[in-house]
Amino acid sequence: MTPLVLAVIAVLLAGPVPAGLARLSWVRRTPIAALVLWQSVAAAAVLAALGAGLSLVTHHAWRGTSELTQWAVAAASLGLTVLVAARLLLSAHRVGTSLRAIRRRHSDQLDLVARAGGRVHIIEHEVPVAYCIPGFGHQRIVVSEGARGVLSPEELDAVLEHERAHLRARHDLVLEAFSALREAFPRWVSSDAALREVRLLVEVLADRVAVRVSGRHALGRALVQLAEGRAPEAALGAGGNGLLTRVELLADTRARPVQAAGLVTLAVGVLVLPTAFVVVPWLTALF
Repeated sequence: MTPLVLAVIAVLLAGPVPAGLARLSWVRRTPIAALVLWQSVAAAAVLAALGAGLSLVTHHAWRGTSELTQWAVAAASLGLTVLVAARLLLSAHRVGTSLRAIRRRHSDQLDLVARAGGRVHIIEHEVPVAYCIPGFGHQRIVVSEGARGVLSPEELDAVLEHERAHLRARHDLVLEAFSALREAFPRWVSSDAALREVRLLVEVLADRVAVRVSGRHALGRALVQLAEGRAPEAALGAGGNGLLTRVELLADTRARPVQAAGLVTLAVGVLVLPTAFVVVPWLTALF
């Protein structure tokens, strides 16, 4: 029964649960705890998928059968586990390689056409846009002339701090992991909701950092000015993504420690569930 339960948990955590969780807009009011919960759901889905194969080894239905049957079941379960792990690793490699190649090309192009303004690259573009290119050794913060023309000094400082927050926290790695998981799970199982919601949450987290430096009003005005701009592929931009939701959250100044604690507790429970289904049968078999 345990392998079936774990398989069902993996399917639920890969599709229906993220789709339902994304509809709970109030969760975004505590973005750190919300991101912890989303990461826990993703990790639990992986653990359940891997555990479904591993648990076949100790499943009670095979006890008392012939040695040949036990070896066959063990080989099949190992093969299933290796297949799941290989798909996850392959997806992570493909997504990571593709994103890094895109960022390197864009960084090389910026070195040719942009001019340096301190630690910021300035491009001749009339559309107000600001974004950052994460990575090891080729990080860039890019601002267009259009953005410099419409943003006040306080608003520009808020935008730059937003982008620095992305780079410091390495939000790109979080998004990369969720992109790899979406690709790894079959289309009929996986949901785009998790990746969309995590993209929004990392923007909200960067907004929170910018607010501490420049204030809510400056950042809010800057986000509206950058509404037309779109960051290029594989970059993280201050404007565009979930703009209305982010502005609403900027106006929400209430601390919610109870909600944050509840979400973190739920995250721990979600992660413990598949772990227990995998570990308990092994301990039972040993003792």
